[in-house]
Amino acid sequence: MSEHPLLSAALRLEHDVVLARQHARQIAELLGFEAQDATRIATAVSEIARNAFRYASGGRVDYLLTDDGREQTLAVRVSDTGPGIPELAKVLDGRYRSPTGMGMGIIGARRLMDGFRIEAEAGKGTTAWLSKRLPRSPTDLADLTAHVARELASRRSDGPLDELEQQNRELVRTLEMLTTREQELLQLNRELEDTNRGVVALYAELDERLDQLRRSNALRAQFTSYLSHEFRTPLDSMLALSALLLNRVDGDLSEEQEKQVHYIRRSARDLLDMVDDLLDTARVEAGQVKIRPGRFSVGELFNALRATLRPLITSDSVLLAFDDPADLPEMHTDEAKVSQILRNLVSNALKFTERGEIRVAAEPAPGGEEIIFRVTDTGIGIPQDDQQRIFEDFEQVDGAVQRRVRGTGLGLPLSRKLARFLGGDISVASEPGSGSAFTLIIPRVYRAAEVEAGQEAVTQ
Repeated sequence: MSEHPLLSAALRLEHDVVLARQHARQIAELLGFEAQDATRIATAVSEIARNAFRYASGGRVDYLLTDDGREQTLAVRVSDTGPGIPELAKVLDGRYRSPTGMGMGIIGARRLMDGFRIEAEAGKGTTAWLSKRLPRSPTDLADLTAHVARELASRRSDGPLDELEQQNRELVRTLEMLTTREQELLQLNRELEDTNRGVVALYAELDERLDQLRRSNALRAQFTSYLSHEFRTPLDSMLALSALLLNRVDGDLSEEQEKQVHYIRRSARDLLDMVDDLLDTARVEAGQVKIRPGRFSVGELFNALRATLRPLITSDSVLLAFDDPADLPEMHTDEAKVSQILRNLVSNALKFTERGEIRVAAEPAPGGEEIIFRVTDTGIGIPQDDQQRIFEDFEQVDGAVQRRVRGTGLGLPLSRKLARFLGGDISVASEPGSGSAFTLIIPRVYRAAEVEAGQEAVTQ
């Protein structure tokens, strides 16, 4: 580190402490420090010089410019040959206060400077180093040292009264600055209060909108429930009457009449399925879904599904196959809900598979705590951009096949909601023209507490 001495002065009289403050302020101003920083430097040097004079009966103050290759600083060294500072460690930690307040002066000086170091040895004196980074960009310290020395030599030293007046002016400037800061803080507080009032009003409006939305959802669910019940009566009547006609209760039917009755019956069944989906969706949204867990085997579930879904296959070019779920452990969950989910997935696959096969399989997940059901088909497939949209209410992918088998767009969204009520989920992997694979993962044992906690976390 290179050092360039600026000034050296002895501390023999109390007036020398005043001179030390004057020199520190003058040097700081000549080096380009702002008035506030110059006051900080002068105050810190004055505090340490006063300690040297008071407790060691004098000493020396050296002003230097230093350069360590990284930064250039104004350094002030205050040294004495007094008794030292016995409780220096406690003073620096802020745990010691002498009756005369020496500890406060040292701590205050350290806060005012960028760098501060003090060493004391009993009976051999104390040396303190104070430093402040130069405000200007790196320059030739030798030239700067010569310039400062010339300027100091041309200036006269003020007396104690002049220095007191200077300190008063500095205090006035500081007070003005503090007053300005206080006004700024008051203005900021007023703005924050206005903002807080706006936020409170916004929250109140959001709460009101949330209540309105809840009431609207409740009314919509109630309306859908009532509407679904009203639709079921005529549709059940249509199914019953078509069954009577097909059973020839009132006489024989011609081949064309039988064909038309089958069309009527199939349309009524499709409408009834849509009504059931609407009713189930309304129940889910209203939180009225009841889970009735029980023990069952996947093999029994597949046998029941096979019998239920066989009538839906209207083409010999489509094969519905169930893989043998051998060695799968029993499940303890709501069998009706699992069956409804798989039935919706298979029905959806049948709609969009004109030839090939639909395969239903099951296997244990790693760890054995969940069962993985897969429904794969060789149908038209689903574009990547639409694979999440199909799980939204009333959403359907547009296309020629979709237009022929148009539904409500509630089957897949309802299936995912039911799966999540059971603690599971549904995902899809598909490519247009290569078929689709729907994966249903369900916990083998239904745990109500875990499912309710997960649903609460999602709603929050």
